[in-house]
Amino acid sequence: MSNLYPDHVRIVDVSPRDGLQNESATVPTAVKQALINDLIAAGVKKLEVTSFVSPKWVPQMGDNSDLMMALSDTRRDDVTYSVLVPNMRGFDNALHYRPDEVVIFGSASETFSQKNINCSIDESIERFAPVVVAAKQNGIKVRGVISCTVGCPYEGEIDPSQVAYVTKRMVEIGVEQIGIADTIGVGTPIKVQRALQAAFDYIDVAKISGHFHDTYGQALSNTLAALELGISEFDTSVAGLGGCPYAKGATGNVATEDVVYMLHGMGITTGIDLDKLVVAGERISEFLGRRNDSNVARAIINKRAS
Repeated sequence: MSNLYPDHVRIVDVSPRDGLQNESATVPTAVKQALINDLIAAGVKKLEVTSFVSPKWVPQMGDNSDLMMALSDTRRDDVTYSVLVPNMRGFDNALHYRPDEVVIFGSASETFSQKNINCSIDESIERFAPVVVAAKQNGIKVRGVISCTVGCPYEGEIDPSQVAYVTKRMVEIGVEQIGIADTIGVGTPIKVQRALQAAFDYIDVAKISGHFHDTYGQALSNTLAALELGISEFDTSVAGLGGCPYAKGATGNVATEDVVYMLHGMGITTGIDLDKLVVAGERISEFLGRRNDSNVARAIINKRAS
C-alpha cells in the first residue's frame, strides 16, 4: 500500500438530498427515512439528509421538517446529519431540528450563481456570512460547497483561480470545510486536481472534500486523482441517484457502491459494509422504478442471481 493515498476515507452519502431532489414524483417522507436508516445500517457515518429551501424552488424537499422530526427518534451520536441551507431563513427553520452540520452552496461560475441562486458570487458570500455566525453560535459545523469548479453549463471551462477566490471568501467568513464539486460531471483527472490545488492556499487538505458527477463517466477517475492529492472525504450517492436541476443533461452523482468498491480494493477503509449498501441502493431504486445506476451494485446483484 503506497503512502500516496489516505488509509481511511469518509463517505458522505448525499442521496437523500442531492439524489432525491431531482425526482419528478414526490418521494414520501417514510421512504426517505428508510433510505437514511438503510445507509446508516450499512455503516455510512455522514449524510446530507434534506435541504431547508423554499418548496416553491425544490418541491421534493418540502417535507424537510417532517423528515427531521421522523429521524429524531432514531438519531445516533456517531452519525453526522447535514442539511443544506440557502440563507438565514433556511437556517432558522433548520435550527429547530439541531442538524450536526449545515451546508452552504456557492459557485465558481458567476453565471451559474446568477441562474442558480439569483445573485453574484460576492452577494452569495454576504448572504451566507450571518448563517455561518449563527451556526457557530449554536455549535453547528459549517461546510461550504463550491459548484462548477471545473466546468459550467453557461461559461464552459472554469479557471482554477475562480475556485481559489471562492475558497478564500468562504474561509474568510468562517466556513470550516470546503467541498469542491464537479456539478455537471465534465471534469477529467488533471482538471480536477488543478481545481483542488487552487483551494490548498486557503484551507488544509484535510478539510477539503470532493463531489463528482458521472455525466461523462469520469467520476471514479476523478476520485482517484483527488485521493492522490490526499483528499479523504467524498460526497457520493447510493445507486448513483441525482443530477442538478439547474444543469441540463447533468446525470447523477458518482455511486457510493462504486467508490466503496474501488477504495476497499485499494486497501483503504471506509467502515461501510458493501453488501448492505447494495441492499440500500436496490430498495430505493425499486421504489423509484428505475435502474440502479451503480455498476458495482448491478454486478453483485447479477452474481447473486446466477
